[in-house]
Amino acid sequence: MPVKNTSLYLSECLNSIINQTEKNWELIAVNDHSTDNSKEILASFANQDNRIKVWDNTGNGIIDALQLAYSKSSGTFITRMDSDDIMALEKLSSLKNQLLQYGKKHITIGLVNYFSDLPLGDGYTRYEEWLNSLTKTGTNFTDIYKECVIASPCWMVYREDFESCGAFNSSIYPEDYDLAFRFYKNKLKCIPSTKVLHYWRDYPERTSRNDENYADSSFINLKTHHFINIDYKQQPLILWGAGKKGKKVAELLLNANIPFIWICDNPKKIGKEIYGQQMIDYKNIENFNLYQSIITIANPIVQQEVKTLLTKQNLTLGKDFFFFC
Repeated sequence: MPVKNTSLYLSECLNSIINQTEKNWELIAVNDHSTDNSKEILASFANQDNRIKVWDNTGNGIIDALQLAYSKSSGTFITRMDSDDIMALEKLSSLKNQLLQYGKKHITIGLVNYFSDLPLGDGYTRYEEWLNSLTKTGTNFTDIYKECVIASPCWMVYREDFESCGAFNSSIYPEDYDLAFRFYKNKLKCIPSTKVLHYWRDYPERTSRNDENYADSSFINLKTHHFINIDYKQQPLILWGAGKKGKKVAELLLNANIPFIWICDNPKKIGKEIYGQQMIDYKNIENFNLYQSIITIANPIVQQEVKTLLTKQNLTLGKDFFFFC
């Protein structure tokens, strides 16, 4: 568990771990150069409970903290916690029992619940509903290019499987999304869950709100990188949409020398060139066979129309077409 300036919430977080119905755990907490009294709070709890081990980050940032924490761990099962959140009391026991039941090559997950002292924005509410809908059926990886499909502090895997996925060795941000892609690449199967196991706190100072490593451009870079390395089949690739995200994906594909056909529904852009690529009317999609599609259109109604159109062509989400937003 990386810890950086979360003293306002840290005691509540630690108490939720101490009060777990599962008693056989160890917490490796790494203080990431906190300037508040987080380190003192950690030390106080560690003095009272020898299952809590505290280290100072020898590097800087979440990835370095996670790498240090993992190097000090000894558990058969591995999970991560955020120091400003709260565990449901049965979280660890539920995750562990699911793994024991299903065995290796599985990742066990749970539903999440956002909470805040301030009104939650629509974006967080929609993300929670979408993520939980995937978790209830264990179909998380079908939509992995849309958004992070594994809640960063609500998963558990066998140590052996974690090692095979590269553990926390990757230095790519956003680190939680990158890890989800590595779970996907190594074909770990998500175990469905209908239990709320994690309470996700939102507040203005939250790292994912303020750190440049979690900006939209970082997500697009990550998605495109993993698509090229995991799912691209070197057959005709069609890019849908010429908005900000579509242009960024196009730029990354061109830099990687990946050929693609660029289509859109904007009459002002059809027939024109962007980055030397001619924009083609989306209606010409029916003239193509055996192709993959990256869809960067954000409008949910249009997304559904595109999904219906491609499904009628016997194309499959997560295999033939991928939503990038």
